Amino acid sequence: MHKWLSLIIGLQVLIWMTSGLVMSALPIERVRGEHLVDRKAQQSPIAGISAVRPLGELLSTIPGPVEELTLRMHHGRLMAEAKTNGRTLLFDPSTGVRMPRIAMDQAAEIARESWKGGGNPALKVTQVEDLSPEFRGPLPAWQVAIDGTTHVYVSGETGRILAVRTSTWRVYDFLWGLHIMDWKEHDNFNNTWLVSFAASGVIFALTGLALLIMRFPIKIRRRRTTI
Repeated sequence: MHKWLSLIIGLQVLIWMTSGLVMSALPIERVRGEHLVDRKAQQSPIAGISAVRPLGELLSTIPGPVEELTLRMHHGRLMAEAKTNGRTLLFDPSTGVRMPRIAMDQAAEIARESWKGGGNPALKVTQVEDLSPEFRGPLPAWQVAIDGTTHVYVSGETGRILAVRTSTWRVYDFLWGLHIMDWKEHDNFNNTWLVSFAASGVIFALTGLALLIMRFPIKIRRRRTTI
């Protein structure tokens, strides 16, 4: 049993160790792309408080139960960001009118303003229509490709940067998929493959321990006592 288990799970154990080593060695800041994109670039001091409607009136104009309400600046304008019915939307705090969705050129401008990589990078903006292992955030959203390698995902509702994907992140995500044995979605770490191989690894360790004890038995010598 020990020999067969070593053949079956040996390669996966090597993958676990190698992927874990590389992932732990990669700085998480570079994985998240913080050295290239400043997600806080859009956060400027709030101005124009006098234009805000009373809270009760503002809430009455927003459809659905409001779970969270945040005031923030967006392209020089004060906005009310409301989380309602599982979605996050922008409203004009002075009128309560919902703001239009973020346009393609606005998404490009948001990504450009947050760029820390220097130079004048080429931008390509596409609308995200389906979720993928690279992006699982809320839709609608825009993907802004910067120099073809860095992808900045901008919310189509709020203009917030939802995710940053770099070459380093893709390496990390590939290794994570190998590590949790979810080779397609890279998301499910409770899958049958992982549980089965982990259980086999435990049995492999226990059988190895049993063989070690059987090979080198511990002899207990009884002390003779004299009266």
